[in-house]
Amino acid sequence: MTTRAIIPVKGFENAKQRLSALLSGEERRRLCQAMMEDVLIAVEACPLVDEVMVITNDLAAIELAEGYGALILPEPAEAGLIPAVVHASQALTEAGIDQMLFLPGDVPLVTPEELEVILDGFSPAGPGLALVPADDLGGTNCLLASPPGVVDFQFGIDSFRKHVKAAQMAGLEPTVLKLPGLGLDIDTPDDLKRFMDRLAFLGTESHTYRYCVAIDVSARLLSVTGGRL
Repeated sequence: MTTRAIIPVKGFENAKQRLSALLSGEERRRLCQAMMEDVLIAVEACPLVDEVMVITNDLAAIELAEGYGALILPEPAEAGLIPAVVHASQALTEAGIDQMLFLPGDVPLVTPEELEVILDGFSPAGPGLALVPADDLGGTNCLLASPPGVVDFQFGIDSFRKHVKAAQMAGLEPTVLKLPGLGLDIDTPDDLKRFMDRLAFLGTESHTYRYCVAIDVSARLLSVTGGRL
């Protein structure tokens, strides 16, 4: 059983616009790089992942991914996350890969242990799907598909519930796992606050955490929110 992790990265420039009140364009770019590196480190360290592939046209993302031995798949002509994942699933199917593990590049708290929980407990007799929702049960922060194109992908608003429905329509009962690291994706100032609080409490220093400390994100959060966060 071969498993390839895929990480779509649409580009670091102009990313994370909902953080623009807190971070400059260059700071958001560097934050995205730091988050992607933390994700790459976790995936590379998971012994149950055979290969890693990054779907991107961004030169900085390509350089970073290749530094971790990841394969590169150019983005398809059609923009968007769903076309990118469909493109990857087709490439994996053609390559004879059994399972596709989807991860976004903005879940810097993911750990190799969480990935092992997903993969080690996943052994469907036939086609199968496992999902890790965002903390609010809205988005899909990790997806394990066997075979890679087992369902129609539903990324976007309320994608977790849509993926559950898509699986059921395909005659599958998806495995659902709530995992604390994968549950937090970074899109808003509140997400950053939760991230900083959690790592400060745990005493962990990821690339993302170190960068946020270097630019004093905690003080900025207090300034932007008037101390309410």
